[in-house]
Amino acid sequence: MQHLDNIEEVGKGIAVAFVATIYGVGAANLLLLHGCRKIENPFMREEQVIREMMLEGVISILEGMNPRMIETKLFSYLAERPVQAREQGVEA
Repeated sequence: MQHLDNIEEVGKGIAVAFVATIYGVGAANLLLLHGCRKIENPFMREEQVIREMMLEGVISILEGMNPRMIETKLFSYLAERPVQAREQGVEA
């Protein structure tokens, strides 16, 4: 903004800003996003298991399944959790 009177300097400044933006977007998508997925993955898996468990419970209730059978079915999700957590290196 200091060189508004010289149009060539403004053009160079815009070009530098555009290239910096392209580098920033490229770095975010190629490098940082991949690393973020590796960090976030164990937490997302736990949330997915909880959602699957809730869905299984609701479906079982709608089918009219015996509550003791539902309980047994849902406890199987909890029994799997420590094994998966140990494999992923997360404390259960």
